[in-house]
Amino acid sequence: MAKGLVNIYAGDGKGKSPAALGRALQAAMEGKSVVILQFLKGNGMKSQDFLRRMEPEIKLFCFEKADESYENLSEEEKQEEIVNIKNEMNFAKKVLITRECDLLILDEVLRLVEKEIVSLEDLKALLECRGDTDVILTGKKAGEDICALADMVSRIETWKPEANAQI
Repeated sequence: MAKGLVNIYAGDGKGKSPAALGRALQAAMEGKSVVILQFLKGNGMKSQDFLRRMEPEIKLFCFEKADESYENLSEEEKQEEIVNIKNEMNFAKKVLITRECDLLILDEVLRLVEKEIVSLEDLKALLECRGDTDVILTGKKAGEDICALADMVSRIETWKPEANAQI
């Protein structure tokens, strides 16, 4: 059986999640099914309404209950959200084990590792369940240990060119 590819979109620049969403649209246009799990962004994102209209080809899930991002929560609220996040990670594992989709996007999952909500070992174990499902991981920081899990890493960085500079 073929192994699904693991792609990482990381870096300090804007555009990691939109790049993953672009890949989701491309997969859906190819007749593939996509599941997106969002982490640490809060449940009140306006983009969620738009993405939910793309079902059943693209399914979006966010187990977090707070409308605000994780960083803006009190310590008590953060602890409640950690329970929701761990449930969402268990759901991700179920999605992979049951081969529920062709592409699984774990949006901002790298921040879960950075914040020690999810261990690197847990992420590695999750990816080992992927079978032939492709997986995209997004987040700001991807150290060597995380990059070693990927088939491809795309670094998104903010860059302001000087006058007449070429890329």
